[in-house]
Amino acid sequence: MLAIQFHTTGTPSSVLSCADVPQPVPCNGEVLVRMLACPINPSDLMFIRGVYGMQPQLPQTPGFEGVGVVEASGGGWKGRLFTGKRVAVLNPSGGNWAEYSVVPAANVIPLSGKLSDQQAATFFVNPATAWIMTQEVLQIPRRAWLLQTAANSALGRMVIRLGHRRGFRTINVVRRADSVDELRADGAAHVIVFDSQRDDPQELQRAVQTIVGTTGLRYAIDPVGGNTASSVLQTLTSGGRLLLYGTLSDQSLTIPPRELMSRQASVEGFWLGNFMERKSLLFKLRLVTRITRLIQNGTLATHIRATYPLTQIEQGIQDAMESGRNGKVILSTEDISEHG
Repeated sequence: MLAIQFHTTGTPSSVLSCADVPQPVPCNGEVLVRMLACPINPSDLMFIRGVYGMQPQLPQTPGFEGVGVVEASGGGWKGRLFTGKRVAVLNPSGGNWAEYSVVPAANVIPLSGKLSDQQAATFFVNPATAWIMTQEVLQIPRRAWLLQTAANSALGRMVIRLGHRRGFRTINVVRRADSVDELRADGAAHVIVFDSQRDDPQELQRAVQTIVGTTGLRYAIDPVGGNTASSVLQTLTSGGRLLLYGTLSDQSLTIPPRELMSRQASVEGFWLGNFMERKSLLFKLRLVTRITRLIQNGTLATHIRATYPLTQIEQGIQDAMESGRNGKVILSTEDISEHG
């Protein structure tokens, strides 16, 4: 079978290649999934560079997310239940950028036939994260304010649309002024241009205070970390919560203890894989039903920019890494099924 691999960490366009490797065999509690499509996510690129939250086991096949069909079970009731079904594949160890992938049966979830393979492939990392962080973890009430950094990302735009639908209000922080008009076109009422490497954190505090007034800011989400997250913490009111879900800056937080004490604020981490592992199959099926509806009505839909076969991984990676372009790049296996 064909699989994308890297033998050393580094720049994705330099270290990735498409290779012919043996097809994996599922063990008890695992399933063999014939992959259909996988997105190229920022987390995948960080993993390939060696700067993600875990280190690859070289040689390594990337790919944390995707959609496929369960072809065989290594044993267990879940594997038998899911055989023959199209499923979302959450692979916390990587390995989805291949014609076949073996994962624990608990990591696959049946999906509605109403979704295209492209939307199904991008089901969890962005749409589910947007929903779970705001509605399951923070449980943001109607009319409350949520501040988010990196608001011009695909996930950030989903949060803006979800806020409109669920009734919470967003304050959207971006580093570049050229993102402001695009976000406003997506419905963002409040956009703040702030770069923690250039601007004084008090500027962000003043801008947020102007917007929220006496209501105060109780909720914030941040995928950047470092100085950006530290600056966001200073905008929170008493009892505020900052949820960290990424490390784009690869910098540590600098948080004076008195800042937490005086504000009685909390800083929490969120990792989708860990969250989903703790949830029952019933919760996952209900989540799929809810998110499917939100994808269909456009709230959590993913804009797909381009699709490439595995054999064109170099072009796909170059497209995914090109700055200033919106939309997700998808890797597909369907047009290379003659390789076995």
